[in-house]
Amino acid sequence: MKNRVFLLSSVLLASALESAAQTATSPTKIGVINIQQAIVSTGDGQKAVKDLEDKSAPKKKELERLQGEINALRDQLNKMSSVGSEDQKRKLMTDIDVKTKSFNRQVEDAQAELDQDQGRVLNELGGRMLAVLDKYARDNGFAVVLDISSQQTPVLFAANGIDVTREVVDLYNKNAPAPGAPTSLAPPSSPSKSPTSLAPPSSPSKSPITPMPRPSTIPSSKPAAPKPGAVK
Repeated sequence: MKNRVFLLSSVLLASALESAAQTATSPTKIGVINIQQAIVSTGDGQKAVKDLEDKSAPKKKELERLQGEINALRDQLNKMSSVGSEDQKRKLMTDIDVKTKSFNRQVEDAQAELDQDQGRVLNELGGRMLAVLDKYARDNGFAVVLDISSQQTPVLFAANGIDVTREVVDLYNKNAPAPGAPTSLAPPSSPSKSPTSLAPPSSPSKSPITPMPRPSTIPSSKPAAPKPGAVK
């Protein structure tokens, strides 16, 4: 009887020790990451930014030229406010209106094309980044890593010591494959959400074309139509 009690006690003790060991090794750390900054800080991200800037450069130059033409016509119209015939003024106003509409339409088309290219790049790099983040979190005992790149993030405060952005970028670059080689870190099969999104501006008149967070700006402010009272 005593042997049975001793054996049972030993089994219970071993089970308790095993449970305690599992609890001690369970992930408990919490971290934060700026996923957008992480993506564009990698070697692949910086190359993607440059490629998008190079691709948008010709359109940027064309829009700058068209903007200059519109401004020149507006200056000419302002100088004719007290001189010149009504026909000349009406022709200038018509030219300004036509060029302004063309300018705004081209800005919208260029922005849409850039958004599409940008989304494709971010989806590809975002999948790789999520795989690297998953590996980093598992290897370093993180239970939760929160994305703080969005202004709508629920995180109101985070100590500097729990920001893992730099470490994840370094791990990504360390494991980045050579050009043309397959990546060794497969992206998760079904991420819960897109890793990042760069929302397009509400209107081309308020924001230039900006490829990722390191843009080269394209003037896209909508030229103001002459006020009716400007031409007498």
